[in-house]
Amino acid sequence: MTSPDILIIGSGMGGATLAAALAPSGKRIVILERGDWLKDSPQTREPGAVFGGHFSPGETWYDANGGTFTPNNYYHPGGNSKFYGAVLMRYRAEDFRPLKHMGGTAPGWPMPYEAFESDYQAAEEMYQVRGALGEDPTEPHHSRPYPFPPVPHEPDMVDLCNRLKAQGLHPGALPLGVDIDLWLKGGPLTFDGFPNTRGGKMDAETIGLAAALKHPNVTLITKAKVTRLIAEAGRISTVEYDQDGATLRISANLVCLCAGAVKSACLLLASADVDHPTGLANTSDQVGRNFMNHNITAVLGVSPFRRNRSVYEKTIQMNDWYLTGGPNGEPLGNVQMLGRITGEIMAAESGLPLPVSRWLADHSVHLMTMSEDLPNPESRVFLRDGQIVLKWQRSNWQAHAALNAKLKATLKKAGWPLVLTKTFEKRTPSHQCGTARMGVDPASSVVNPFCRSHDLANLFIVDASVLPTSAAANPSLTVAALALRTARHILQDGV
Repeated sequence: MTSPDILIIGSGMGGATLAAALAPSGKRIVILERGDWLKDSPQTREPGAVFGGHFSPGETWYDANGGTFTPNNYYHPGGNSKFYGAVLMRYRAEDFRPLKHMGGTAPGWPMPYEAFESDYQAAEEMYQVRGALGEDPTEPHHSRPYPFPPVPHEPDMVDLCNRLKAQGLHPGALPLGVDIDLWLKGGPLTFDGFPNTRGGKMDAETIGLAAALKHPNVTLITKAKVTRLIAEAGRISTVEYDQDGATLRISANLVCLCAGAVKSACLLLASADVDHPTGLANTSDQVGRNFMNHNITAVLGVSPFRRNRSVYEKTIQMNDWYLTGGPNGEPLGNVQMLGRITGEIMAAESGLPLPVSRWLADHSVHLMTMSEDLPNPESRVFLRDGQIVLKWQRSNWQAHAALNAKLKATLKKAGWPLVLTKTFEKRTPSHQCGTARMGVDPASSVVNPFCRSHDLANLFIVDASVLPTSAAANPSLTVAALALRTARHILQDGV
């Protein structure tokens, strides 16, 4: 194969969006994707299969104490977005500035929200986001309206909204990349957590990758597991990958690492050599550090006198406590709906008997609280004897507990007298970010504000690993916007 101009490693939200934005330039682009296409099957709409681990690659990671776990990490064209909840939400403008929390201070970004707004707008339009302005007092400035009106609330969700508004709160439409009519043609179930093999979700494969591959100058190579980057004279000279049992090599003028926060960091660390003994792009000693993952809790409001007749449910968000709500006015976080939990989903995840799970699911509303996880250099990803170790030290837990308490009280007042909670496990890297942080100082960051490595002139890192803060928002839209910003920089500056 002739050496491409640009090599992209990974086809998730970062890599696929980057490829789509670069493709019209005519530059020769090769995308290496570790996994194969996610094909449709009866299991893609079977709750026991989806939530029981059928689609898990069976990978083993370690925690800091030597225990093992199977992460929610997927390898397909489109990456983890094939299974995401399609929430495409902007950070708030305040998230780009230093912001004091109950658990510490978020450092902000090396650029203000205003410098990033046009990229958010472009990402919303590319991913066909459905939402509404004017409902949420924390919503930052939008240069244009959402491209499409919101996904409709089902009747029981309209009732929930009204009960929340009666308490002076501001529930509103959750920004979503979903064509709900198309999704429901594949069967009456939620889109949250189910793989997108029949259409309906705007994920990295159906939008970003599909747009890129319309161009003859873009090539996707699947089942290509990148194992090592080789650096020479301040540049990435060669990329090694395994495919069908063979070790292959490829070179490119530019290398864009887009494998996700855990995998991108581990690949840089695994590529250590004599000249880079602590890993590539790591003179700052920040590669793998500052791992963030959000504090997330599932919250179920239960009432024996109410039935939940919704099918997909995930259309509401509430940010009344996003920027305030703590004892001294500190931020607490976001509230949004989970996808409709059915008895089958609850049984697969909890182990409860199916009849009990069905009753509980049908007599409850299903929400999620999300609070910011603050960057901490000791919260990190590293390698031990070549194995991935995830040492996540939760932060800002007091704020998350306060957010849960407020939502519990609100739901009880709204007519759900029993409120059950289950916090997502520390070992589940569902919103992984922060392991190759962005900044202007090479001594304390891995990439510059355009995602270019401080150390290696032709290396860009374009995924959630570069996020300097996690905010309290789903990261997908921010990653897509960063990819568009980086692509524009690459093309404008001719790098």
